[in-house]
Amino acid sequence: MRQSISLCHHNGIESLTLYAFSTENWKRPKDEAEYIIRLVSEFVQDTNIRELNENNIRVYFIGDISKFPHETQQAMRDVVDQTKENTGLNVFFAMNYGGKSGIMQAVRSIVQTKNVEEITEEVFEKFLYTGTSQSPDLLIRTSGEKRLSNFLLWQSASTELWFTPKMWPDFNEELLFASIIDYQDRKKRNQPV
Repeated sequence: MRQSISLCHHNGIESLTLYAFSTENWKRPKDEAEYIIRLVSEFVQDTNIRELNENNIRVYFIGDISKFPHETQQAMRDVVDQTKENTGLNVFFAMNYGGKSGIMQAVRSIVQTKNVEEITEEVFEKFLYTGTSQSPDLLIRTSGEKRLSNFLLWQSASTELWFTPKMWPDFNEELLFASIIDYQDRKKRNQPV
């Protein structure tokens, strides 16, 4: 995660969302789910806030974090609070996140506060975990899978998708540049002449 954040920061990317823990991860064997939570918890708790602030990186968490241990939730809130003034790269960690559950959460919230006539796509988007943040331009899917895996379903409606057989730990600068070049080529081909 640190390498990807650094690569994006140093290459002028404005926003990065990392699918750190999905709602489906709870269905894994208990020890495997606990291991993933522990990895994420250690990452969050060991995050060097000073380094994030020096690099002007702002951190967000999307998803239902209430399911995590209290100390993990507090570490998440601390990172968010201590980077909230930063205006550079926005890093979103999707934690206990699922596109379907995010949409359902938005529906439950919106019906409590809005009349049907008031609900537009723009209004609805404000109730999603991602709020008013921009939809992704490019979604990179590692591990050879050719599916979205319940990730940013609403937000990815117009997103370019890029797939690689490499597993997430092997994702590197070369692959990032390859995905960006492919994305730029697609955008050029789709521009009106």
